[in-house]
Amino acid sequence: MPVKKLEVDNDNIDRRLDNYLLSIFKDIPKSKIYSIIRKGEVRVNSGRVKPQRKLKLGDIIRIPPYLDNEKKFEQAKAIPANIIKLIKNSVIYEDSNYFVINKPQGLSVHGGTKNTIGVISVMRHLFSDSIDLCHRIDKNTSGCLVLSKNKTSNKHFNEELKKKTIKKKYLAILKGHLKSNMQINIPIDKSFSTNAKSFVSDNGKQSLSNFKILKKLNSSCLVEVRIYTGRTHQIRVQSQYIGHPVLNDDKYGDKEFNKSPLLKNTKRMALHSSEMEFIDQSNKTIKVKAQIDKSFNELLELLK
Repeated sequence: MPVKKLEVDNDNIDRRLDNYLLSIFKDIPKSKIYSIIRKGEVRVNSGRVKPQRKLKLGDIIRIPPYLDNEKKFEQAKAIPANIIKLIKNSVIYEDSNYFVINKPQGLSVHGGTKNTIGVISVMRHLFSDSIDLCHRIDKNTSGCLVLSKNKTSNKHFNEELKKKTIKKKYLAILKGHLKSNMQINIPIDKSFSTNAKSFVSDNGKQSLSNFKILKKLNSSCLVEVRIYTGRTHQIRVQSQYIGHPVLNDDKYGDKEFNKSPLLKNTKRMALHSSEMEFIDQSNKTIKVKAQIDKSFNELLELLK
């Protein structure tokens, strides 16, 4: 089967290679895109490149033919009616440029080998193929997720992310009791080879969050976390670092505590993106709040 080649046009000059491929292969998991770049299966002008490589007009990008087949396979997957209804009912904000949904816990933003259906596939099925993710949250994290309706809006949101102007707040239930409100600023690095995808390292990037105690619970506490940076698994890594991991976190949590009788009736990771505020390209402030779901409420009741 012949390889497929793409030529970079004026609309994609100075765009990062990874972002360019993600915009074309919208239903392919981000991890898959990064994997094929690292393995050298994607070439630019016949040479191996890194994901952050900036594209130039006329660059020829070679992609493996099976990637196009996977794209068609993802698009052909049947979406269960209950998932369609769930996502449709999760929309908490919409205008001419953006959707914001209260993403259900347990549903990935992208489909993949283990996650057959992703939020983005359902939103495109419901509304338009032009819809893109503006950012990502973990599969087992619920709450605010912003999606764009056009490239201009997506680009604007990503520029605001880089400028750190977007306000994000989370609710989390942590093991133990924090003694006081605290600010955490530690360097976090990302690994593609270990089960825990992120870790504290002097070689990492700054990760800044404020932890505010809301309520003392049984052997745990409810906190509000305001994040100022967007490192992968930032809150989860920071919580582990200070000795108060997020409850039911299977990567960074306390596995023995999560197996205790106190939590025997729930496996729901206790992390929820509760608020988001940003300014759109028309200088309009968009502020949304996502209510906690039944499973998060049940966890709070269990820990009273």
